[in-house]
Amino acid sequence: MKRLAAIGPVLALLAAAPAPPRVAVTGGTVEGRATTGALVFQGIPYAAPPLGPLRWTAPQPVRPWRGVRAATAMAAACPQNDAGWNRADAVRGSEDCLTLDVRTPALSGRRPVMVWIHGGSNRAGSAGGTVESRITDRGVVLVAVQYRLGLLGFLAPRGAAVDGTAGNYGLQDQLAALRWVRANIARFGGDPDNVTLFGESAGSQDVSLMLAAPAARGLFAKAILESGTPGFGQPFRSLRQAMALGDQAERLAGVRGVAGLRRLPLARLLAVDRQLRDPALHADDFLWLKTTVDGRVLPASPRILLQRAPARPVIVGSNRAEFGPSDGSVDIPEMLARTYGPNALRAGALYRFGAADHDPRLGHPALEIMTDWVFRCPAGTLATLLARRGWPVWRYEFDLPRPGATLTDHAAEIGYVMDARAVAPGVSLQDYWVNLARGGDPNGAGLPRWPRFDAARRHLAIGPAGVSTGTDLRGAICALRDEL
Repeated sequence: MKRLAAIGPVLALLAAAPAPPRVAVTGGTVEGRATTGALVFQGIPYAAPPLGPLRWTAPQPVRPWRGVRAATAMAAACPQNDAGWNRADAVRGSEDCLTLDVRTPALSGRRPVMVWIHGGSNRAGSAGGTVESRITDRGVVLVAVQYRLGLLGFLAPRGAAVDGTAGNYGLQDQLAALRWVRANIARFGGDPDNVTLFGESAGSQDVSLMLAAPAARGLFAKAILESGTPGFGQPFRSLRQAMALGDQAERLAGVRGVAGLRRLPLARLLAVDRQLRDPALHADDFLWLKTTVDGRVLPASPRILLQRAPARPVIVGSNRAEFGPSDGSVDIPEMLARTYGPNALRAGALYRFGAADHDPRLGHPALEIMTDWVFRCPAGTLATLLARRGWPVWRYEFDLPRPGATLTDHAAEIGYVMDARAVAPGVSLQDYWVNLARGGDPNGAGLPRWPRFDAARRHLAIGPAGVSTGTDLRGAICALRDEL
C-alpha cells in the first residue's frame, strides 16, 4: 500500500504534463519537444531524399509518411569530407539530409520568421544545434536549413542537364526549403509574409544569391549577410566551365556519364570531391564558392539579376580580420599582383605595411589583403550596388575577438547573434538583427543609431571601444576592385 501511495503523485504529475507538441505539415504530422520558453522540431523533411537516380536533380516533393514522425533529435548532416572542424557533421553524414529545424515560442500567433543558412564553404557544415539559440525569446520563429554540399550540391554533370541547365542543386534545395516555410510556418506561429533570410560565410553568399534569384521572389522579405557575397570577390563560373568540372569528376571516378556517377558509393564520390581542381582558382577551398551562372536558379550574372530584383531591406557586413594565409607563408608582391592586377603597385602603396600608424587590428599583410579581397571590398561593392538601386541597406564591420584571441576572425560574430552576447553595455547584434526581422530597420530604442548606407558610405563599427559610426570603409583600396 505504501508503494502505491508513493506512485500516486508521480502518476498525477505525468497526467498533468503537457503533451508533446504536434504539427501537421507537408507530408504528415511531426512531434517536437518543449524546452525552456520554446518548442523545438528537428529533422523535418522538406524534400525527398536525393538518393541514387535523384542525385543531381532538382529537389523532389516530400514523401508522405504514416503516423506521427518524431522530430526531437538532431538530423543527419549532408555528406561532406572531414576537414577537422566539421568532424561531427562528417561522421553523421547521410544523403537523406534535406531537412530543416524549427524553434518557436508557441504554435499560435503570427511572428517574424528568421531562416538561417549555415556556412562551411558550400562543402561542409549543417543546421546542427542552431535551434538551441534563445533568439526566439525575442518573439521570432527560427528555422535552420540543410542543403546538399560539395559535388553533390554544386557539381554540374553534363548528362544531368535539363533544358540546357545543370548545377546549383544546393541552391535549389534552399529554394525548396523557403517554399516549405511559405506553406507551413504559420502552423508554427510564424508569419509567412515576414521572413528574413540570414547566413554566414557560404550561407551569406547563398543568401545574396537568393536575393538575386528570380525564383526566390516572394519567398522572403529581408536579408542579413554575414561575411559572404556572390562569388566572394571572384569572377563567376559559366555553365560551360561548370560542366567541365563535371567531366573531370567522371574521369577521376573512372565512369562515363551521370548514370555512372549516380551508381558510385558515397565514399567514392567524397574522394573525388577532394581531387577536383579548378585552375582559375587561387585555392581549392574556394571550389564551391565560385558562383556558377547555371541558367536556372541564376539565369544571368548575379550582378545583373540584383539590378533587376525588387528592393528589400538588407544588412551586409564583414569582420575586421577574417582569414588568410599564415604570416610569412606567401609572397606579398605576388599576392598583390594576383589580387589587384595592374593596380598592384598602387595597392601596395595604400596598404603601407610596416608604417608606424598601420592599424594592428587588420592583422599581418596576407590576412589584411585576403580580408579585403574576399570579404570587405565585395561587401562594399554589393552595398553600393543595392543602395544605388534604392534598397534600404545597412553595413557593418565587426571587430570583437573570441575569448583569448587578439584579433577577430571568420564567424566570430555568430555567437553574438545567436547567444545575445553584448557588444557594448546593453547592446547586442541580436537586437539589431531582430529589429530588422520585425520591421525592416535594425534601429530601435536604446541602441546606438545605425545610419543607412548611402552616398556617404557610412557603416556601424563594432569593436573593443564599443559601437560607433564609420565612413568609407577601406574606400581607396576597394576602389581598385569591382568584384562582388
